[in-house]
Amino acid sequence: MVTAIVAGYLLGSIPFALFAARRWSGADLRRAGSGNLGATNVMRVSGVSAGLVVAALDMAKGAVGVLMAQRLSGNDAAPAMAAVAAVVGHVYPVWLRFRGGKGVATAFGAFATLTPFAAVPALAVFVVAASATKYISIGSVLASLSLPPLAYFLGSAPAVVIAATATAVLIVFRHRTNLDRVRTGTERRLGARV
Repeated sequence: MVTAIVAGYLLGSIPFALFAARRWSGADLRRAGSGNLGATNVMRVSGVSAGLVVAALDMAKGAVGVLMAQRLSGNDAAPAMAAVAAVVGHVYPVWLRFRGGKGVATAFGAFATLTPFAAVPALAVFVVAASATKYISIGSVLASLSLPPLAYFLGSAPAVVIAATATAVLIVFRHRTNLDRVRTGTERRLGARV
């Protein structure tokens, strides 16, 4: 159990966004755009291709953390805790003084592995909300909030539902400044470049 959590956290802590932004545009993502180490900021600072690569890598690290935990343990709790640990690692990476991203792509990768029948409709919520509002942050928050009830009603293990709830709380917390900017009309819309 402890091994699964530590492995999930360390995988989640890999700052793919930082590496990709340097590779594509030479930018230090901590000082560019929103300063957030996530795929959306990479897309705005370094372009769509870089952002898509980072999104895929961030999803992969969440998925790999869960898969490793499933191999290491036969119960539901270890993979669920590894999923949360991967998201925490992305948000608070040990290598970067605990200043990371928002955790959305990593969470999707983790929960698409844990509970795909809940993750897919949550992804649909993200797509519809982001497309309708033109705010990635709104799509991220609504998708995160939809995941726990979807996991529950689609029969996921209790540990997975608890993990989805904890992850949603963390993601909403990390988006609090975005939500403030949405309210004041200063949040960047989908497709805006810095």
